[in-house]
Amino acid sequence: MMRPLLASAAIAALLAGQALAQEKTFPATLVSHAILPANTIIPAPEDAPAHLKTSGKFSTADRKRADGLGTVPGKDGVRPTGLSLPFDGQPLQGFSGIKTMPDGSFWSLSDNGFGSKINSSDAALMLHNIRFDWDAGTVERLNTVFLSDPDKKAPFPIVLEGSDNRYLTGADFDVESIQPVDDGFWVGEEFGPYLLKFTTDGKLTDVIATKAGETEVKSPDNATLVVPANPTAKMPSFNLKRSGGYEGLAMSKDGTKLYGLLEGPLYKEDGTVEKTADGMTALRIVEFDTAGKAWTGRSWLYPLSEGGEAIGDFNMVDETTALVIERDNGAGNADRACADPKKPEPTCFATPAKHKRIYKIEMTDENVDQAVRKIGYIDLMAIKDPQGIARQGGSEGGYTMPFVTIENVDVVDPTHIVVGNDNNLPFSAGRALDKADDNEFVLLEVGEFLAAK
Repeated sequence: MMRPLLASAAIAALLAGQALAQEKTFPATLVSHAILPANTIIPAPEDAPAHLKTSGKFSTADRKRADGLGTVPGKDGVRPTGLSLPFDGQPLQGFSGIKTMPDGSFWSLSDNGFGSKINSSDAALMLHNIRFDWDAGTVERLNTVFLSDPDKKAPFPIVLEGSDNRYLTGADFDVESIQPVDDGFWVGEEFGPYLLKFTTDGKLTDVIATKAGETEVKSPDNATLVVPANPTAKMPSFNLKRSGGYEGLAMSKDGTKLYGLLEGPLYKEDGTVEKTADGMTALRIVEFDTAGKAWTGRSWLYPLSEGGEAIGDFNMVDETTALVIERDNGAGNADRACADPKKPEPTCFATPAKHKRIYKIEMTDENVDQAVRKIGYIDLMAIKDPQGIARQGGSEGGYTMPFVTIENVDVVDPTHIVVGNDNNLPFSAGRALDKADDNEFVLLEVGEFLAAK
């Protein structure tokens, strides 16, 4: 007779296998492809302090200031990307979240800057209204809104605390997801993680701490955490890994609810992470009431599939279904993989991209506090391109998105979606071994996928 422990393990393995077997793959065909070159720099606001006129000054390994423009080479691991910091201005990069607008334009945002709180104090936080010329393959910036805190709503001192306009930087918040509304923007961020509200001209009005049910959610970058003076004292507690906050923020079709999707799993008091009933590592989706500006207490679990390590973006399709980008941490195509990933070289990709997917999920009243239903997915490493539309990254009737971070997806119409990467300028080179990734946006025909039940 099988021992109870072994029986439980066998059942868990069976359930996990059934869950994987039920995942259905849907086709995706490239319709259009637009590119914003990596080295696209815009000036800081005219009234901004001199500190923001250049950016990336603190990106050295020892955090010593680098004032000489272009003196710090950007690298993806051991591979130079061909661009160097600091920049003369603010880079138009790091697109992390996108929303389709009725006029055919899109709102997106640049994330915190150069990848961490400690190196992004001179990166201005920005929202962008953009339009794609799909025929020409170009991206037009219609407007940029620089974020600020003139009314001192941030519950901690910001980098530019004593300045007149109090522009916000990537050392204050890590903005990663966006939902435009009539009176401004809701933005999900990762340091708190916090839910932020801004006016249409970018002024901060609300900073809302996160709760998952009765649990307060905090990352190690939360400003309320203080390292004790005594090395023997207990360290402050946090239950979310660094860069594990709101990578995804969706809104209900009637605008009454926001759904924040954490990029990383919550850690429990015993040191383990949250899992679904069948043992899959799960990320929490928490529900927020926009009128009352309060968490409802309802949530769902998003189970990562085998090979999935994080999510990239999250938007609703209809009242109960949504799109979620799920990815691994790899970059580059497998045909240029290093022979030994533990000994990376500039001539190969140490960890090639494998798991770059967009899932369609269902979240209902019936599965509150349970796992969402994963209806199926499209594979961003296997996009069909029979017409040879790809401007780069296409071959033999196909197109791939081998980027480490793909963080933009939304529905354009009943049969098309828009998808884009976050190029982490100047640190990501997944399209080529020695060239910083451009910002690539694609229009995909996925009618069967969007109609799937």
